This record gives sequence, structure tokens and C-alpha cells, in this order.
Amino acid sequence: MTLSPEEWQAVVLSLSVAGRSVLLSLLPAIGMAWLLARGRFPGRTLLDACVHLPLVVPPVVVGWGLLMLFGIQGPIGGLLQSWFGVRLVFTTEGAALATAVMSFPLIVRAVRLSLEGLDAGYEAAAQTLGAGPLDRFLTITLPLMSPGILAGTVTAFAAGLGEFGAVITFASNIPGETQTLPLAIYSATQTPGGEWVAARLALVSFSLAIAGLLLAEVLSRRMQRLLGRV
Repeated sequence: MTLSPEEWQAVVLSLSVAGRSVLLSLLPAIGMAWLLARGRFPGRTLLDACVHLPLVVPPVVVGWGLLMLFGIQGPIGGLLQSWFGVRLVFTTEGAALATAVMSFPLIVRAVRLSLEGLDAGYEAAAQTLGAGPLDRFLTITLPLMSPGILAGTVTAFAAGLGEFGAVITFASNIPGETQTLPLAIYSATQTPGGEWVAARLALVSFSLAIAGLLLAEVLSRRMQRLLGRV
């Protein structure tokens, strides 16, 4: 199967946007997962619901919200434009931001489940030996929850490759700039005679998604086996 330069451009851009989105959301997602798993404070249930909203609301709604906040006339986008000359709307960076927001709860959920499955006895034992909170987190908690982090990261990357609604709403469908693989497939379906182009790109998208999910499963199992030997 041979792709045209324009089609390859969409594939490469999808990989770049998905990768940037994971880098953007990974650390905040780990922090949020820790807060939801270990924190006890008023409004925790409401915060949990808000974190998972991108999973249940239409992606177009998420894109619209980003447009209102980060658009040129938005409260955040206007400040970024006037103070730093940074514009996110209709850019590759904007596509990465939209994808990061959509994949954020996937990482949070995977890391949180990993945290909640940890045996608290390890941390308690380290505390009795004089380890401080940071030492316990870096030497015990972080390694033990690494399978969840790894699985969430790869799953979010795979999901980011297929994000459509939020990206097209916030970043539009600009070839070479914001036209990711799903948007290229959509454009092909709207073009007379573009059925074969759409089919080729859909096959590439399907293959990348399957590879990402399989990689997440394999890496997670290997990490669990490795930790089980320690």
C-alpha cells in the first residue's frame, strides 16, 4: 500500500499531535490521579466527575469550550496573544491541546486504578524506617504504579491518533497544519472519487490503533512481571 506525500503528511502529523498531547497531559494526569486516589476533601466527587467529562460529552462540546477559552477573543487565548504573541486556535499546538484534553481522563483513570491497587503496607514500612513523603513516592509508589502510567500513556497516545471532533472544532482542518489522519479521512469522504484514499487512510488508522493497544497490554504485563520479581 502506497500513500501519497499528502497522505503521509497527515499520518506524520497525527503521530506528532498524539505524542505532544501525551507529553502535555502526562504529569498533570499523574498528579490528578494521586489527588483523587489519596485525597480526602470536600468536592472530591465533583472533581472526579469534571475530570471524566471529556469521556461522556460530545468531543465537539470540548472543542467549543476550548475555542471559548483559548480563542483570540477568549479570556486565556486573548492574554496569550497579547502578552506572548502565542496563538493556539487553528494551529498544530492547538490540535495537540484539544487531543490532550480528550485523552487526559484516560491517563488519570489508568494511573488511579494502579494507585488504588497498591499495597499500602510498603509505604507504611518505609515510613517507619524514616523515609519522607518524597522518598516514599519516588522509591516505592512511583515504581509500583508505573504499569498504570505506561498503560495510560500508550492508550492515550492510541486514542489521540483517532481524535476528531475536538480537533476539527478548535483547530479546524488545515492540510499540513491541523489535518490529522481522522480529518484527512473525513476530507477524502467529502471529495468525489476519494473512497480509495479514505480506505487507505482508514486502514493505516486501524493498524496504528491496534498496534498501540497491543503495545500497552504487552508493556503493562511485562512491567507487572518485573515488579513481581522485585
